[in-house]
Amino acid sequence: MSLDIAEIKKYLPVFTEELMAEIANYGLIKEIPEGVEILKEGQYIKAIPIVLEGLVKVFTRMEEKELLLYYIGPAQSCIMSFSAGMSNAPSRIFAFTEDASIILLLPSDKLGKWVKQYPAINELFFQQYNLRYTEMLDTINSLLFDKMDQRLYNYLLEKSKLKGEKILTVRHKQIAGELGTAREVITRVMKRLEQEGKVRQLPEGIQIIQAGD
Repeated sequence: MSLDIAEIKKYLPVFTEELMAEIANYGLIKEIPEGVEILKEGQYIKAIPIVLEGLVKVFTRMEEKELLLYYIGPAQSCIMSFSAGMSNAPSRIFAFTEDASIILLLPSDKLGKWVKQYPAINELFFQQYNLRYTEMLDTINSLLFDKMDQRLYNYLLEKSKLKGEKILTVRHKQIAGELGTAREVITRVMKRLEQEGKVRQLPEGIQIIQAGD
């Protein structure tokens, strides 16, 4: 997909004309369908993704189980891939598109120069670092202290908010994979949430019920 500078500026308005000229020369935009792996664990990062449209989910592995760390939405990037790319280290995370997405790819070998030369891009990744650090702390706290009921309900609320959907078409197996547990556990806890009036399991998907609904 050809680079449209005006389109990129809509999502990243703080980028200067000089930086946009560099991105036009060396960057790449890709349209990626839902469910495609865009970052692989153990690979060296050649390009850092910035999401322009859509949604990407980022995972790590703990005790051979997958664990969802955070989502990347429009005008956001993956600080873990940025860190690996800048240090020329293999990636410790992997990522899939949650929805069909349009992603701007910035070459790692150019980004080191750009973050020094252009304050706007340095600020973008600094903001992402603060955001992801907080989200990862929340994930760890949830793992350590929250019961599965609360973890599952929070997961459904966040996914519903990010996708802008009140009914989620997501299978128990997928939820289990993203929360690092077994499908049978999710099925059991989902029934309990339904009995408590927090969700409805409908033929078309899972409806999240909040106070006032």
